[in-house]
Amino acid sequence: MLVAGVGNIFLGDDGFGVEVVRRLAAQSLPADVEVHDFGIRGLHLAYQMLDGGYGTTVLVDATPRGGTPGSLYLIEPELDPAGKSPPDAHSMDPAAVLAAVKALGGTAGRVLIVGCEPASLEERIGLSAAVENVVDDAVKFLREVIERERARGD
Repeated sequence: MLVAGVGNIFLGDDGFGVEVVRRLAAQSLPADVEVHDFGIRGLHLAYQMLDGGYGTTVLVDATPRGGTPGSLYLIEPELDPAGKSPPDAHSMDPAAVLAAVKALGGTAGRVLIVGCEPASLEERIGLSAAVENVVDDAVKFLREVIERERARGD
């Protein structure tokens, strides 16, 4: 299983995924769980997914969905089986990463997104109070997702 933190630390709450995986990586995890901070390196993430042969990939990212800032989400995205979305290395959001995996001839396996509703994606370093206050909750939630997915046996 791959747990991938994505986001831009220079855009406020977009750094959510990076901070969550930083804290998760400091904890003891099962040997079959890899945790990496990919930041804005979406193409690197796509190649990692191709090379790693992961049954499950969990992306951790800020996910604006119109909820209250700090709300946590578990999303199972619908993957485009035809891979028609063209990858754009300059805006590698999770959908673009998955399209890149497909365009490169691979399959993504099971993909989940642990997301957080951002308060601000404006240029600044540091998370808003609403998002910072749920980072530890997100780490706990992510550990629960990891255990549930491992129990599935994918």
